[in-house]
Amino acid sequence: MITVVIPCKNENYGLVKTINTIPKNIPIIVADSSTDNTLELLPNSIKITSGGLPAVARNNGAKLVTTPYILFLDADMDISKVPLDKIINDVASNDYHLVTIKILVHGKNRIFYELFYFLQKLISFNTPFAVGGFMLFNTDKFNELGSFNTNDKFAEDYHLSMKVSPKKFKIYNYPAFTS
Repeated sequence: MITVVIPCKNENYGLVKTINTIPKNIPIIVADSSTDNTLELLPNSIKITSGGLPAVARNNGAKLVTTPYILFLDADMDISKVPLDKIINDVASNDYHLVTIKILVHGKNRIFYELFYFLQKLISFNTPFAVGGFMLFNTDKFNELGSFNTNDKFAEDYHLSMKVSPKKFKIYNYPAFTS
């Protein structure tokens, strides 16, 4: 029902930690451009494709997805507290095209992430804004929108999420942590 796509460059142990927070029954594709030992640390069950800048890497991974939903994650995300099954059921029953969650950090910078989440919720009624750290897309809608713009060197996640109808976008209050 869902495939996880993770862009990666020299993430080694951070990526392994992220993969360990993903339920075991979910296929994972890593779009890698590493020059370190990252690939050597991954389980054999992980599909590998070529990486690059985030937009390119995410699109390369998405080309291999055959499930109805794609979850784009950053390589340093801890989603162990995120109820993916519950979210996917809600997404399917409400026909959401894109959803995201509350992304936080531990420590003193957490207030900035909390403020960002507040702003994100505030503008979402008119302008969907999902961060690439956690973007759960309906695969058909992702393909229809034309995927990530590979000319975007940054903010490719914002630019793509803006194309989604606010009525088909949702932000869940489930926290995931990033480094």
